[in-house]
Amino acid sequence: MRIGIVGLGRMGGNIAVRLTRHGHEVVVHDRDTATVEKTVARAEAGLATPAASLAELVTLLGEGSADGTRRVVWSMLPAGEITEQTVLSLAGLMGRGDIIIDGGNTYYKDDIRRARTLAEKGIDYLDIGTSGGVWGLERGYCMMYGGDRQAADYIDPILSALAPGKGDIPPTRGRERDGLDPRAEQGYLYCGPAGSGHFVKMVHNGIEYGMMQAFAEGFDVMHRKDSPLVAEGERFSLNMADIAEVWRRGSVVSSWLLDLTAEALARTGDLSEFSGEVSDSGEGRWTIEAAIEEAVPVPVMTAALFTRFRSRSGNTFAEKILSAMRFGFGGHVESKD
Repeated sequence: MRIGIVGLGRMGGNIAVRLTRHGHEVVVHDRDTATVEKTVARAEAGLATPAASLAELVTLLGEGSADGTRRVVWSMLPAGEITEQTVLSLAGLMGRGDIIIDGGNTYYKDDIRRARTLAEKGIDYLDIGTSGGVWGLERGYCMMYGGDRQAADYIDPILSALAPGKGDIPPTRGRERDGLDPRAEQGYLYCGPAGSGHFVKMVHNGIEYGMMQAFAEGFDVMHRKDSPLVAEGERFSLNMADIAEVWRRGSVVSSWLLDLTAEALARTGDLSEFSGEVSDSGEGRWTIEAAIEEAVPVPVMTAALFTRFRSRSGNTFAEKILSAMRFGFGGHVESKD
């Protein structure tokens, strides 16, 4: 299958390369020409074509639906104005039957609005919540997507190539019953109409905030057990790297986040390379806003978000743990604001 990719950052470039590894052709564009060149060089030979502009990218995809095919462009840009402009610009260049995908972390209500706008031109809009960070090239991407079902089915070969597949994860007991989507076991899932994919991904990230905060607080409690605040005779000098490692082995809290924490602690022990100034990328706020609209209490996610705010005016070992996890899964560099 042939697809255009716009935005070749930490995830977009790897998505393009992974697709070529599965035999798909990609036409790639980024405003940084050096990034385009690097992506083409990393891709499988002959399967990646550079485009100097959005207009050239659409032209290189061909004529579209005249022969039954549909031009497909995947935007992998930060949420906000740059994605809005890119989607609208693509809509002006593409035509009836074509498909525009937003794979970034867009606010789901923006997806609903864009889908309606593009539908007036006969263009299908799909929102794909994409999780996998900088590891997705090798591990694959967990994807939650929404939009027109026929358009979603059309790009299934693309999604199947990007997804991690079953791997060595054992099947969940009870999934033999009717009504469950087998693609979920492959790591990708159609969630419903426009906006639903990014809504599910938004909540996923809100949960991520809470899980990360719990680990951070727990390690901080252990880290401070050797402080002057603790009575003599009750102090423990605990090795954080060893504790993280032993928890990875059969513990009920074992997880990828713990793996990343253990790796960071093994490198330096005191996480001195991190300041602990923790950014939030939007999804946590949006999850809490949705919870307020639905009158659903989410105290854990709310506290986790507020802790990130506080970390920017003074921080602890806990915030360094958060920074280490964010850098580990997404390559997120600490904010210096």
